Amino acid sequence: MAKVKKQPRPKAVTPKGFRDYFGAEVTQRKAMLDQISDVYQLYGFEALESSAVETVEALGKFLPDVDRPNEGVFAWQEDEDADWLALRYDLTAPLARVYAQFRNDLPTPYRRYAMGPVWRNEKPGPGRFRQFYQCDADTVGASSVAADAEICAMLSDTLEAVGIPRGDYIVRVNNRKVLNGVMEVAGVLDPSDPAKFMDERGIVLRAIDKLDRLGTDGVRALLGAGREDGSGDFTKGAGLSDEQAEIVMGFMQAKRDSGGATVTRLNELVIGSDTGVAGVQELETIAELMAAQGYNSDRIEIDPSVVRGLGYYTGPVYEAELTFEINDEKGRPRQFGSVAGGGRYDDLVKRFTGQEVPATGVSIGVDRLLAALHAKGRMNKETVGPVIVTVMDRARMAHYQSIVSELRNAGIRAEVYLGNPKNFGNQLKYADKRHSPIAIIEGSDEAERGVVQVKDLVLGAEIAKTATLEEWKGQPAQSEVARADLVATIKKMLN
Repeated sequence: MAKVKKQPRPKAVTPKGFRDYFGAEVTQRKAMLDQISDVYQLYGFEALESSAVETVEALGKFLPDVDRPNEGVFAWQEDEDADWLALRYDLTAPLARVYAQFRNDLPTPYRRYAMGPVWRNEKPGPGRFRQFYQCDADTVGASSVAADAEICAMLSDTLEAVGIPRGDYIVRVNNRKVLNGVMEVAGVLDPSDPAKFMDERGIVLRAIDKLDRLGTDGVRALLGAGREDGSGDFTKGAGLSDEQAEIVMGFMQAKRDSGGATVTRLNELVIGSDTGVAGVQELETIAELMAAQGYNSDRIEIDPSVVRGLGYYTGPVYEAELTFEINDEKGRPRQFGSVAGGGRYDDLVKRFTGQEVPATGVSIGVDRLLAALHAKGRMNKETVGPVIVTVMDRARMAHYQSIVSELRNAGIRAEVYLGNPKNFGNQLKYADKRHSPIAIIEGSDEAERGVVQVKDLVLGAEIAKTATLEEWKGQPAQSEVARADLVATIKKMLN
């Protein structure tokens, strides 16, 4: 008889590109998202929770910076005749489907916010995962740039609400139409034939996006014949003449000390392009609306260097950048960088309805913003755990549960130790792993006298680090209190 082959045990490993989130990470994220949703609701936005699964057809080809988004999603087909389905890669494509499907029932404009995980089937890397959280707010059905200005104001308020102080961030605003106007003046965009010079424009866009990394000389090389990096690799350029390249460089260097001065310079660069002039006028309107509400250049500014995958957008674009310094993995100082971005995308809903529907919105990178709050010391790495009621006598478990119930009814997070109570030291080790601030001890002797022992685990840990034996005796971390005073005592200690 053949020997039955044992089924191998599954490996307990997280799939590549994914990660698990524990205790403090989950609760801190929820607390931050609650603060964000408070701001969004203050602005009149309504919550939307759409399906995590969409048809591939509905998701379409609108994934920013990816030419073939279907290759970047997790997709499957239930049978040969069924639609292909996919996990959503962002929260904007599902919004377009929702609005097109329910537009007769929804108000116009429709103002919604959404929070949740998204999935991208891309190569993972350090800090780059295939599942991550996004937090979006969008206005659909409003063509006025007042909607864009409102999103920028709300983004500013949101950053301050979660703990990024004024001066440590800036919301930068640009406009796709302005860049199109510059491209037209530079001779790499023909309004009558948008497909013409498409390759050149793609190279120009990517070059502009690399300004921070390559500097003006590196970008200028990419606008021209091309650039060879330190390793000898050559990147083909857009092939622009010196005169054409100078127009694009002038756009990238158009930022001035004030929004008004920047707008004036941009007007000079787009002379001859109706699209460019319209874009500059939109930026001018946004600047006026911001100033009227008290959002000055220390919070929101016009900045032509903002790109944000401009192929995705049709008008204003904006990006929230954190300006304070942190140290990288090698200890070198650098600015934290971008945590949110968005813009106007008037073509997305049109795929479903055949009619252009104006829309604008912003997406916050939840994990990056959480990391920024940690870097600013706005969040503790460890949350406070529950009060632990230890078990000295198994036969009195019901009594211990009554203590816990009393604490919970008073709004105090608490639990009874449910492991093997034989070794009391293990109970305290458990409390330590749970980051518990207090342990409650009640044996039969304490019960007869109507008292309990309250052990301050935080104070005990601090004393153990530095105190001598005599100092330890003078600062007892454990005290005896009347059973009737337990809840009041715990509240006072926690406060």
